[in-house]
Amino acid sequence: MTIQRIFNEIFFRFDLMKFIVPMKRKLLFAAIALLSFTCGRSAAQGIAPQDMEKFKKMEDSLVVSADSMYEAFLPDTRVMYSERFARQLVRTLKIPNSYLYTFDTLQKLINIINSDDNSFRIFNWVIEPAKITRRYYGAIQLNQPQLKLIGLNDYSEQLDKGLEDSTISGGKWFGALYYRIMTREVKGQKVHFLFGLNSGGLLSNRKVIDPMTFSPTGSGVTFGAPVFGIGSHNFPKTPVKRFVLEYKKDVSASMNWDQERQMIVFDKLTSVSNDPNRKYTYVPSGQYDGLYWANDMWNLKRDLVDITVLQDGQAPGGE
Repeated sequence: MTIQRIFNEIFFRFDLMKFIVPMKRKLLFAAIALLSFTCGRSAAQGIAPQDMEKFKKMEDSLVVSADSMYEAFLPDTRVMYSERFARQLVRTLKIPNSYLYTFDTLQKLINIINSDDNSFRIFNWVIEPAKITRRYYGAIQLNQPQLKLIGLNDYSEQLDKGLEDSTISGGKWFGALYYRIMTREVKGQKVHFLFGLNSGGLLSNRKVIDPMTFSPTGSGVTFGAPVFGIGSHNFPKTPVKRFVLEYKKDVSASMNWDQERQMIVFDKLTSVSNDPNRKYTYVPSGQYDGLYWANDMWNLKRDLVDITVLQDGQAPGGE
């Protein structure tokens, strides 16, 4: 069963009526919240005291399940524990005002990252069901009073070849662990750029910047958009729809927003075997390239740091 189906199945079985709170009760809780002792930041933002207790208990259960899905003695049972964790997460998020609950303990075990405009957040984790296998999980929660959750199904293996040039929807997703979300507006529509790492390759890792847009109704998302002023190997004159930095498995490569330069800065890579077709031979060269936003697109700027090449015997500064 896919993670998307798990999220959707549990969500639609849920009886929303038992979570509809009468207006008088809402007013009562609001008055209590104003007059009572503040119980954490989330409670102050609108979570009822009895719901806060539910969140804490559910979070404790989620932490136990998360530990099992990462550390189960039999690796092939980790998928089962991960699906159990997903079901528990959905039940937790059905508690009223769940978007306000920050999951301070749980986010030490899984990624929980809010968009920079706070319109949604992503719950995100990866397990290892086998020694060389990674399986990514994700769910998008919209910032709405009534729960709106979009499950994501890892489609990494099917996207291996056409990753830079593909657009995918219907819950399909290039699985990654996200560490930043940036939002830009393109022709009146918000595009959310998701920075992530996929370490599922046998010989290489990939850092990606994946553009994501919501459908007009907010019921689904599309990944990929032609908003990078760079061509791919297959289509050199067409803007890629996803920016990918692929490099050797046992090295590190950086890619993140640089506030001072006002651009995305990333390691410039070079092949240690002088074979540009073998991405698994790429390592950082010591130089950096960047992407700056202009004309509704990320544009490439090469060699951000001036490097002086010295002649044999020449001292720095030309002496």
